Amino acid sequence: MLRALSIRDFVIVDRLELEFSPGFTALTGETGAGKSILVDALAMVLGERADAIVVRGGAERAEIAAEFGMDDRPDITRWLNENDLAGDDSALLMRRVVEASGRSRGFINGHAATLAQLRQLGERLVDIHGQHEHQSLGRTAAQRELLDGFGGLADAAARVAHLYGAWQQRRASRTAFESNAAAFAAEREQLEWQVRELEGLKFSADEWPELTAEHARLAHAASLIEAARLGVEALSGEENSVLAQVNAVSARLGNLLDYDAGLKDILDLLEPARIQLQEAVYALRRYGERLELDPQRLREVEARLDAIQAAARKYRVQPEALPGKLEASRARLRELGEGGDAEALRKLEDEAHAACLAEAAKLSAGRKKAARKLAEQVTAAMQDLAMAGGRFEVGLHAETELAAHGSESVEFLVSAHKGIAPQPLAKVASGGELSRLSLAIQSVASRVAQVPTLIFDEVDAGIGGRVAEIVGRMLKQLGARHQVMCITHLPQVAASADQQWQVVKTTVNGKVLSRVTVLDRGQRVEEIARMLGGVKITETTRKHAAEMLGAKH
Repeated sequence: MLRALSIRDFVIVDRLELEFSPGFTALTGETGAGKSILVDALAMVLGERADAIVVRGGAERAEIAAEFGMDDRPDITRWLNENDLAGDDSALLMRRVVEASGRSRGFINGHAATLAQLRQLGERLVDIHGQHEHQSLGRTAAQRELLDGFGGLADAAARVAHLYGAWQQRRASRTAFESNAAAFAAEREQLEWQVRELEGLKFSADEWPELTAEHARLAHAASLIEAARLGVEALSGEENSVLAQVNAVSARLGNLLDYDAGLKDILDLLEPARIQLQEAVYALRRYGERLELDPQRLREVEARLDAIQAAARKYRVQPEALPGKLEASRARLRELGEGGDAEALRKLEDEAHAACLAEAAKLSAGRKKAARKLAEQVTAAMQDLAMAGGRFEVGLHAETELAAHGSESVEFLVSAHKGIAPQPLAKVASGGELSRLSLAIQSVASRVAQVPTLIFDEVDAGIGGRVAEIVGRMLKQLGARHQVMCITHLPQVAASADQQWQVVKTTVNGKVLSRVTVLDRGQRVEEIARMLGGVKITETTRKHAAEMLGAKH
């Protein structure tokens, strides 16, 4: 839902801060007051093209910022994450700046964004119905999604898309194999040779550190044996050895302990040292006894290291990575083995194609049923919206080839008047007719529509009386499920709204500016009375306006 809109120096608006509410909001005011400027500003922040003409005279830039609630919109969150534009989980911020030079910049959650990204995100958030380019119902994909949603076919469409992807993957595997059969055969032969060689090496990653440690020990065995021997002799082998001297000092101090008890602390320090030295002597002796010169084993270890290092150089990896190289070669060989039979690949492709066709056929049947129902209901709604005799159709055109969206394209067709052949919705010329038709479609499909905010401009063009009341009632009902805003000149429509804003044009310091006021009930009575009676407002007109508001609420 749209929560807030901030406008700075846009056309005839200098500063404007608007906070939006759920339900149905009517925007009213004199002709030329700038009601459509608000819609234009919102359209611009949602990706509409803009140039320097939108910058208010004398200003350096125009800036529009919109805040949207993110409640229960996992699709928006996913899109933002995919495009690295994520922000606060509870709010979405979009901003557009147009310089007086014509240069334009866009931002989403404070991140720089392209115009295409603004537009893609905007199409998920707001639908503007009227004489504006930003209208999702004009897009074929949106028409198809609306039909599928109306018919409860979204899951079926998703299954078709998934099966189509699986089929295309099988198809790509088969064509790649057929195009590169010789290359695959050569690669398979090379991989088989590599696997045989690496398997013959029988090398594991755990062996390398053990092998290098053993080689270091064997290569320096003579030095290690000599060091152990010298260590034992130095510590305990001679009369002047370290251990003999420590023992002598301890014995002499012990003999003098009766004369000075203070020597006990020193003896307590020497005793652990004497014990540790004795343990070191025992350990060195055991170590030296285990060591032996083994030239044959040294040669074996060196040969093993040479073989491993040669293989590592050959495959351009570190020795520790050779087992991973073997497993990767095995995996690739399995892939080539599985894809090594063109007939088998073609069979898998045919099976995937048949599965997709079968699911697409079910989807087509569901679409035909939903198309008839949607056409009937929208046509019925059109009769109440000053389009008597008009009809709405859903064209299902068979595709020449199965696509991710199914076996057919979807196109909304409309005839606004009796005797006129239905034309594509995008070609409907009248802004008022297009807006009312959009209202009819949205009213019928409102339970499944994904876009939370709907804005209608010129929905009341060329109508009045009973039709105007019907339009107001339909907008009110639509507002129960969506956030709805409507620019209107009709008091019947304005009186149906949950809230009403008045747009007025004022002159400040010789400059024309547009202002927006949120009306309370008393102000609404005055505004609706103005809409009913024009320049001169009588008590009778006010009474009529109050009655209209009372009847609608």
